[in-house]
Formats: sequence, structure tokens, C-alpha cells
Amino acid sequence: MRVIAGTARSLPLKTSEGKDTRPTTDRIKETLFNMLQSHIPGCVFVDLFSGSGGIGIEALSRGAKSAYFVESDRNATKNIRDNLAFTRLADRAVVLQEDARRAFYKIKEVPDIVFMDPPYNSGLEQEILEVLAKSRQITEETMIVVEASLKTDFSYVERWGFQIIKEKCYKTNKHMFMRRNTQDEDSDLSGQF
Repeated sequence: MRVIAGTARSLPLKTSEGKDTRPTTDRIKETLFNMLQSHIPGCVFVDLFSGSGGIGIEALSRGAKSAYFVESDRNATKNIRDNLAFTRLADRAVVLQEDARRAFYKIKEVPDIVFMDPPYNSGLEQEILEVLAKSRQITEETMIVVEASLKTDFSYVERWGFQIIKEKCYKTNKHMFMRRNTQDEDSDLSGQF
């Protein structure tokens, strides 16, 4: 796994051994960041279930102002710190070794983008979205991106005040893009992609 673009372009990243982490492939990561490219420069990026930190590091490399990495596994957290040091991006990063359901309350800035890649078919994305729905830090401008298996159902998000604005499907997984519902229900947020 490597950084695809930006100041740390082509630098390799350490990943954890075993099945506990599942790095996003370079191809899917490139597609994701092509879709987010206009939102990245100067943003506050939150990477929940960070694994090796590849997504948050990619955001920093492409010009994010700061990034928060949330990962509960000790070995993965060590890899994130090592990767941040190797890419020379640690000065704009905060690493939280914490359960993602609790860590969000420790994030001091208002995030522009929240990315989460929980274990597939675990239901954790639903629990995190419930936390985010109650958070005052999540505004109508905050972009939430969830990586999930193709069969994961997101029909419940409207009940919690979110609106799906785009879905990008791959062979085995997908990215769901959402924001808080705006008061003007006629607004077309999908035009921002």
C-alpha cells in the first residue's frame, strides 16, 4: 500500500498483519479521492477505523489542514504513528487509540469530512452514524463517507437526519456519501460531485 498523490506521493505505508485490518486498495482509494478532490484542501479530516491510516494520510498528503486517526487496535495505532512519521505528516495529525463510538467526543475541531471503514457487516456504521446524528460538530456542510459491503442497507439514515447524496459501487464494496438533511428539501447536493 502506498500514498497515491500529493506531498507524500508514492511513499509505502506499513500495514498490520492478519485479518483485523483490511486496507482500502489503491484503485478504490484513488477513485474515492478523485470524487473528494475539491473538498480536501484545507479541510479537517476524520478517519474512523483507521487501520494503517492510509485514507487519512492520503488526505493530509493532498492538502488537508489536519486529520484525526481513530483506531482501537494497539498495533495498528503504532503503524499509523510510524506511517505519519515516515511521510512527515505527523505535525498535522492527531492519533486516538480509542473505540470509534467514544472517540468522536475527543475531536476538538469541526470536521469537514468524516470517513469510516468499519468491519464489513458488523453494524458498526449504524452505531457510529447514530453518534454523529447527535453530535453538534456534524453540520450540514460535513461530508460523511462510509465504506461498506455491497449488501449493507442504509435505508435508515433519513430517520437520523442524513441524506444520501451519492453511492459508488465497486465489485465487493461501496462508498456511501451523505450529509445532514438541509432545511430546503429541494436542494440538490449531488451536484457537488
